[in-house]
Amino acid sequence: MENTNKFFELKQEVQEIIDCIAAKKMLDAKNKLVLVSETLDELLDFSDEDEDLVEISKYQVLLNQLHQKINSSLEL
Repeated sequence: MENTNKFFELKQEVQEIIDCIAAKKMLDAKNKLVLVSETLDELLDFSDEDEDLVEISKYQVLLNQLHQKINSSLEL
């Protein structure tokens, strides 16, 4: 149950990153991305169930895509 709450919080935090990108607040998005990445790493360290690992990998892919989007926007 605790992991379900963590994934719910993670989903909300990722949405905040997306909202920052949409509002063209790339530095805020980048800072939030760092924090969310750290949270995801912690979840990965303490998860041993396959379901959790699959969910974590989905978020890793999404965060990588958001990272690329943020960096490409900051380079312009």
